[in-house]
Amino acid sequence: MAAIKPCLRRICVRFLLPVTAPQIRQCKKRGMSTRLAEVGVLESPKERGKAYNTGQLFLHKIFGYRGIVLFPWLARVYDRDAATKTEERSLDEQTTAVGKEVKGKNHLYYQVLIDSRDCPHIRAQTEAVTFLGNQENSRALYAIPGLDYVAHEDILPYISVERQPIQHELFDKFLMQDTGSSPPFMARETLRAWQEKNHPWLQLSDVHRETTEDIRVTVIPFYMGSRQSQQTHVYWWRYCVRLENLGDDTVQLRERHWRIFSLSGTLETVRGRGVVGQEPVLSRELPAFQYSSHVSLQAPSGHMWGTYKMERRDGSNFDCRIPPFSLESKAEDKTDPQGFLGS
Repeated sequence: MAAIKPCLRRICVRFLLPVTAPQIRQCKKRGMSTRLAEVGVLESPKERGKAYNTGQLFLHKIFGYRGIVLFPWLARVYDRDAATKTEERSLDEQTTAVGKEVKGKNHLYYQVLIDSRDCPHIRAQTEAVTFLGNQENSRALYAIPGLDYVAHEDILPYISVERQPIQHELFDKFLMQDTGSSPPFMARETLRAWQEKNHPWLQLSDVHRETTEDIRVTVIPFYMGSRQSQQTHVYWWRYCVRLENLGDDTVQLRERHWRIFSLSGTLETVRGRGVVGQEPVLSRELPAFQYSSHVSLQAPSGHMWGTYKMERRDGSNFDCRIPPFSLESKAEDKTDPQGFLGS
């Protein structure tokens, strides 16, 4: 009998948990169940530039969660590592080089649903997609749980052996089964309308990336809209940040230092402990952490950049650069997302 090809390897995950070994060890420490449940058969990943179709099931290569592709985004990636590959620059030069041109390259990303069973066990915020309240004078933020943006190279495709491979409240609203196609799920009209509507707070356009001493920081900004406040307009953005340890040494994020420049001419400095109330450790076992936050300006555009203070195991520390990125406003859509998604 011929050898089984790599694309037909059987894969197993711990019951209701992602498949990554670090997360399995983390669950053991918490005394959680170690039962195995087979979820499917791995497929060969597609080459770069060849998009996965709507309905493709996958495992996240870094965070290990189960998910399903909703639709692709073509993003423009600005990689400062590539721009400075032949040139070493000092920290001061990097952090003041907001206006320095870095050429972007097109890259495939995907809007995906995360399996709700995996949400409690991954080191990424699963309510990272947020939008403003529908009323002009409202500053209320609403979250859509279990949505994420995934780079093409982080997708490990698989075929499921489960009847209902993904558990998510939007699964049945957006997708339906089609046993005659591959993948065996297709978009409903609600998903097509969602994609065509292109809500500004969903639009993925620019991705910014930079590495300092093996710690890579990736930032994706999203425009959320504007609201009137005391006869002035306040413009809102959210930004998703992923920190990834590409080396062998364990480090811990201790402090953040942001600089926020507004087109109105103001420059704000923000310092604080950790990020979103945490001081994540980045190690070989748990190399990545992802979170989202928000910023508002009294101008339609601006810039952000800064550093994270990282501490090594020996107590020494270094500043990890956050790549400069633009905050740009866009045409706004007054459609109420809550009404569109339904209850």
